[in-house]
Amino acid sequence: MQRRPVGGSGLEVSRIGLGTMTWGDGTSPEDAGAQLTAFVDAGGTLVETADDYGGGAAQQVLGGLLRGAVRRDDVVVAGRGAALAGPLGERASRAGLLASLDAVLRRLGVEHLDLWQFPGWDPRVPLDETLSAVQVAVYSGRVRYAGLVAPRGWQLATVAGRAAAGPDPAVVRPVSAQVEYSLLAREAEAELLPAAAHHGLGLLAWAPLGRGVLTGKYTDGTPADSRAASAVLASYVETRRTAHANRIVQSVLTAADGLGASPLSVALTWVRDRPGVASAVVGARDAAQLRASLAADDLTLPAEIRTALDDVSDPV
Repeated sequence: MQRRPVGGSGLEVSRIGLGTMTWGDGTSPEDAGAQLTAFVDAGGTLVETADDYGGGAAQQVLGGLLRGAVRRDDVVVAGRGAALAGPLGERASRAGLLASLDAVLRRLGVEHLDLWQFPGWDPRVPLDETLSAVQVAVYSGRVRYAGLVAPRGWQLATVAGRAAAGPDPAVVRPVSAQVEYSLLAREAEAELLPAAAHHGLGLLAWAPLGRGVLTGKYTDGTPADSRAASAVLASYVETRRTAHANRIVQSVLTAADGLGASPLSVALTWVRDRPGVASAVVGARDAAQLRASLAADDLTLPAEIRTALDDVSDPV
């Protein structure tokens, strides 16, 4: 699998990343291990996790696999954690962020995160205090690089500008922004992507398959084993099942039929090759489903199909 730099940094990741949202909560440790092994065997490196995935269960499962299924040095661990509530302060305070980071490291059983994705904007906390937490995390060896989670364009620009003006911009400067991006969710193109390009940040695109809708699995109803049939994830999927989405899905199905590829591969390739995207992060129920996503690494969309998908999914 090809690798790409994350923005203007020296960090490189596989252009398809592995998400762990259902690990420990719908995906057993055994199935998670099969996914991770298949991913690494295919040349994948970026593994994304967060402390709200299964209430921390996903990080515990991943930590166990890093001590057995694969070597720690084989993967780039991107950890996302919201600051803990409590006497140390919430969200983006220095005390709260560092306490949250330490909790993530404990669950994973590792000494450092390759990429720490932190909540970079909190109107209740001075931005300099938030950025000082990144400095402490890097200097202490707990973090190699830092990135932002779902910022707006102006927030990204403000954080990047303040970091560049700080006492040590090489340390606190964010290198990535993680945001939802797919044929069904192109809002990032209005401000966030231009801001990220200007400030040298790479995009980590989550839900590149439109929360599963772009695979075409919902064209004839709701499969019993799908996320939309889950009491926990149904609302997560339903927001993408609209009349506008149906038109986009039909275009994806037509393109896939003409290319002899799967709708999944077409939708994933469209996101993967958008300007500014460092990696498209996919989740899977099992190893077989993940291998279907990894097959997209061999696909390149012809210019006329890419243009047609651009037009039918244009948010304007």
